[in-house]
Amino acid sequence: MSYVTRLGRLARLSPLPLFLAALAPTPASAYTDGGDHLTVTVRDAGNGADGTFEVDCHPSRGTHPDLAGACAVLERNTRWGKDTFAPVPEGSLCTMLYGGPATAHVTGTWAGRPVDTRFDRSDGCDIARWDRFVPLLPSMDT
Repeated sequence: MSYVTRLGRLARLSPLPLFLAALAPTPASAYTDGGDHLTVTVRDAGNGADGTFEVDCHPSRGTHPDLAGACAVLERNTRWGKDTFAPVPEGSLCTMLYGGPATAHVTGTWAGRPVDTRFDRSDGCDIARWDRFVPLLPSMDT
């Protein structure tokens, strides 16, 4: 057996490709057969952004003004074994920056898991969490 053949066989048996694959985001479509459905209710955002919007992904459909963008940002934020919508961890050091009165409530199913989470812009950490989900949530940039 040649050196190149042995090297190729060794590479196929190595756990490194599995390790690298585990680091990559897993598409949310891999978690569910029937697709995902979220209801997003936005309040006090202004500029016509308030309302209740339906978002279905895989395939994209619903009443959200940017379905493709909403599904894409959900995909980018989904990691195997992690709560996509996790709140800011207790004890986080956050800037005392107020981002306005906007709130959002997201319910439904994403990546095969139930979702019932709230967003606000009460400090720097919550602003960053909100911004991570734009355009599912409206951009508050002025």
